[in-house]
Amino acid sequence: MHRLSWRSLCVLGLVALAGGLDAAAELPNVIIIFTDDQGYGDLGCFGSETIETPNIDRLAREGRKLTSFMVAAPVCSPSRAALLTGCYPKRVGMHQHVLFPTSTKGLHPAEYTIADHLRAAGYATACIGKWHLGHQPEVLPRAQGFEHYFGIPYSNDMNHPDNKGRAKGGPDGMDVLWADPESTLTKWRTPLVENEEIVELPVDQRTVTRRYTQRAIDFIAEHRDQPFFVYLPHSMPHIPLYVPDDVRDPDPHHAYVNTIEHIDAEVGRLLDSLDELGLADTTYVIYTTDNGPWLPFKHHGGSAGPLRDGKGTTFEGGQRVPCLIRGPGIPADTVCNALMGTIDVLPTLAALIGKPLPEERQIDGFDVSGVWRGATDQSPRDEFLYYSSHGEIEGIRQGDWKLLVKRPRGGNTQKTAGEPQVLLFNLSTDLGEQENQSANHPEVVARLQKRMTDCDAEITDNARPPWVQPKSGQAAEEPSS
Repeated sequence: MHRLSWRSLCVLGLVALAGGLDAAAELPNVIIIFTDDQGYGDLGCFGSETIETPNIDRLAREGRKLTSFMVAAPVCSPSRAALLTGCYPKRVGMHQHVLFPTSTKGLHPAEYTIADHLRAAGYATACIGKWHLGHQPEVLPRAQGFEHYFGIPYSNDMNHPDNKGRAKGGPDGMDVLWADPESTLTKWRTPLVENEEIVELPVDQRTVTRRYTQRAIDFIAEHRDQPFFVYLPHSMPHIPLYVPDDVRDPDPHHAYVNTIEHIDAEVGRLLDSLDELGLADTTYVIYTTDNGPWLPFKHHGGSAGPLRDGKGTTFEGGQRVPCLIRGPGIPADTVCNALMGTIDVLPTLAALIGKPLPEERQIDGFDVSGVWRGATDQSPRDEFLYYSSHGEIEGIRQGDWKLLVKRPRGGNTQKTAGEPQVLLFNLSTDLGEQENQSANHPEVVARLQKRMTDCDAEITDNARPPWVQPKSGQAAEEPSS
């Protein structure tokens, strides 16, 4: 954790404008493809033997595969806040599980996002896909640095306006929905939003992945002569799963495979468009996901491959995700196991475009551009904190050692309901987290537990509030530095 400067956006905007069109033309484009609930083992290039992903695998051949890439939370909303702000979710008040249609908070618009930084540098910016950082107009993407928004404001298993009337869950319930493609229109009231207005209710989820991709392609074509940033957070493969009728496999046991392969085909369309527009060599494409697979949904969920557990947990299967990066200066067909994560994307992109981040606002990310470019395999990130799906500190990794201190359910306060489970793993020899070494290395446990507690205390003391929907006559609270 470290401090980065915060200057006024006006100053940054003047700097960008002063560079003129020639300087803007030299800036690389950025595309972040962010899927939902996709497992570490759900791509061919990450070892899947059941899912064919030739287009996404192309990014591995033409770029760099990051095998120790972490998300800062094992569930949607906190993970997305971390990606955009470069902060652990607790630092920006977005750590306490996911938002629902009845939620009255969101990511504070005064936070500084990737979109804020790139837009200040002269980029055209668009968010196309699932947002899930607040559905009120005050906190939708256009309040967070994006010029355009088109997508679902929260998860695709949530209903407007009060989340009532949702279809039956579990793998059996998902089987029923998959067998009836029209259920996207008859069993759900999930909205599609453009900018701040609902334009389709319910959204036809069969075509939404394809429509997101087409919107991204159109935006890129429109802004091909200036630098652009496209944040493309797909709604899938979060349940319920839907694909277009023309590619659908009717067997519900193939639903997840079918959905990932459809996403792969759409990634292929996007990459082909970059080729056709002559933009492939000047565009960073980052492919990753928000957390691990939702394992209880069985064949409607993915695989964590060699990792333990999945979504909602602080085991590696919940927070270590596949990541591929292709772009200027990224060495082709290379693999890196250095520790890094989504909280490092903001400062890394700032370094790659040569536009320093502003001062005074504390973040947790590091510039890992040297690792991305293959100049080094030593990441400046030497530790990583693990927060539970409800935002309690639960673990820390330093080097190969990973400590988890799991309190019994209901025991996340000082009045604990029983003794915590202490787990210590050496990830270099036990990636699947099967051998608890805590009894053999009490000194490591003590050292890591103190560091974990100290780091969490610093974040807690300096946490900034989220945006909260003000009551009548009140204004939302401004976060402090």
